[in-house]
Amino acid sequence: MQDKVSSNRTAFSATAHCLTGCAIGEVLGMVIGTALGWGDFATIALAVVLAFFFGYSLTMLPLLRSGLALGAALPLAFASDTLSIAVMEIVDNVVMVVVPGAMEAGIGSLLFWGSLAFALAVAFAAAFPVNRYLIARGKGHAVVHEYHGGGHGH
Repeated sequence: MQDKVSSNRTAFSATAHCLTGCAIGEVLGMVIGTALGWGDFATIALAVVLAFFFGYSLTMLPLLRSGLALGAALPLAFASDTLSIAVMEIVDNVVMVVVPGAMEAGIGSLLFWGSLAFALAVAFAAAFPVNRYLIARGKGHAVVHEYHGGGHGH
């Protein structure tokens, strides 16, 4: 039972970590695209690119701090985060598009921010089981978990 609890904690932590990177990128992308008056597709494309950038960056930071070279940290970040970020981004952006008026609401609107917060919460709920599945199989964040905190066994 402890193993399942531990896996759930690790999956929750991995999903919260993923959410942080995705949220930074999503908020920045949505704010920039909306402020510049871009269409939905261009705004979403920017938000997705930035979400992946910040998601990977937040994973690589502890890896680089643990002494790994960038060339070793980059593939670990890709391996651990790609599926989780992809699920989170798909769900988040679908929610933003289907909430009536959310994309057009503007950054000063409660509808925009409320929809984005709701979209990120739904994305978290969708990404958690993905992370749980990957971690239970020694993949996803399980790949980089040993490097967090500065110690690594390889």
